[in-house]
Amino acid sequence: MISCIAIDDEKYALDLLIDNIRRAPFLELKETFRNGVDALHYLEKNPVDLAFLDIQMPVLNGLQMLRKLQVRPMIVIVSAFKSYALESFELDVLDYLLKPVSYERFLRAANKANDYFQLKHAKNGQRNDYIFVNADYRLVKINIDKILYIEGMKDYVKIFPENSKAIVTKLSLKTVEEMLPDEHFIRVHKSYIINSQKVISLQKKKVQLNGDIIIPLSSNYRSAYNQLIESPAES
Repeated sequence: MISCIAIDDEKYALDLLIDNIRRAPFLELKETFRNGVDALHYLEKNPVDLAFLDIQMPVLNGLQMLRKLQVRPMIVIVSAFKSYALESFELDVLDYLLKPVSYERFLRAANKANDYFQLKHAKNGQRNDYIFVNADYRLVKINIDKILYIEGMKDYVKIFPENSKAIVTKLSLKTVEEMLPDEHFIRVHKSYIINSQKVISLQKKKVQLNGDIIIPLSSNYRSAYNQLIESPAES
């Protein structure tokens, strides 16, 4: 679960934000605030993973609060004004939502936070046996050991599990690669990552996986080829 707080001085906007957060199954709402001062004091003693933050608030606005944070959670700005977008992204916010925010748009931002959250834990060596990705406006759980290969497209990737249809998600191939365990998943082409446990045979320019699937093997990924030769996968 991703722990989060919501900060907005407008009651209606805050109530809508609370409702949206509670509808997302992977978000856990810890606290709500009507001003940046109270939120800042809370975060100094109670770190969370994610904050949904309004900008125009009395005493301390959202961007001022953001600059004062010593330990910064992921930040999603929720504002009625476009004019703060550039300044916000320069402060490395995760997303910028314009009021009124539809649930569909809110969920896109929440899913982006979830992707970054999982990636952070993967980098820290806290890997699970599964990953979650956003597909068709919902979170899809994928068992890592069932993945045959991943194909990178221009703006998204296709994940191919065994005995199941491909799952399309708007992530980069590099992001997905970093979410998966290095010991089993190998980049063999600029557009392909394979599960080495599913390899049946190797040739100079191609790899055969379970189900008679052929994946191109690029000369630019020669080290990956050598890795497969030296450590043959179990079929």
